[in-house]
Amino acid sequence: MALSSTSFLSLLNTTDYYSPIKPLLHSHSSSSSSSSHFPTRPLIHHNHNNFATISQKWRTKVSFFPAFLKKGKDANTIKEELLEAIAPLDRGAEATPEDQQRIDQIARKLEAVNPTKEPLKSSLLDGKWELIYTTSQSILQTKRPKFLRSVTNYQAINADTLRAQNMESRPFFNQVTADLTPLNARKVAVKFDTFKIAGLIPVKAPDTARGELEITYLDEELRVSRGDKGNLFILKMIDPSYRGFKLPSELSEVGTYTSKPMCNHYSRQANLKHFGIVLS
Repeated sequence: MALSSTSFLSLLNTTDYYSPIKPLLHSHSSSSSSSSHFPTRPLIHHNHNNFATISQKWRTKVSFFPAFLKKGKDANTIKEELLEAIAPLDRGAEATPEDQQRIDQIARKLEAVNPTKEPLKSSLLDGKWELIYTTSQSILQTKRPKFLRSVTNYQAINADTLRAQNMESRPFFNQVTADLTPLNARKVAVKFDTFKIAGLIPVKAPDTARGELEITYLDEELRVSRGDKGNLFILKMIDPSYRGFKLPSELSEVGTYTSKPMCNHYSRQANLKHFGIVLS
């Protein structure tokens, strides 16, 4: 924070500043019959307004840069705190309610210093992200045995085409693609269109597979998002050049969502347990 010169300027404006001089001036005028008089204030008075103007401009310029640098420093410090808190929680699967509350509080501090005010217009959004923390139990699959849970979840976004893709790693390698419709500069409506079971078998998503997602923090390394079901998502950038997914028109032999037991089972499970961004 820049040091203020207010107290110094106040001192210049007070008559007490000149009190050691005034008795001398009074004594001189009493003992002299000359018509000459000393000025009652020092000559610095004539430059006071200029000094105040220059001082104010200097303070304005100087104070801007520390504030700008401090904001960047604060964001880095908070990110380190957030990543340290997340590290032992297995992407949130091992988080207690107290852990979740602490992560949420740190995330809100980070959101308060978000450097990207309109993330949907930013190229920083493009690429492949890794999910490192979420409160969504449908994504974490905590009701499954650990060996049946996905080891890693990824999300790829192409802001130019308004397309997104969620991907699981082993053991199932499921995928889902979605259309994004901007609601404002920070929030999108998400409409899932195609599931891929084991990354191979395409199945058309039901019309109900939709939600909303708000991007609350974005920089070149980290993204924080909040879903319309109240879940928190924290992702780190791993490949800003990634554009590996296809448009719906480029997909062939896409199955239709039906009430057949097998297809219905996979689509429902994909919707609620494997691919949810904002659906729970």
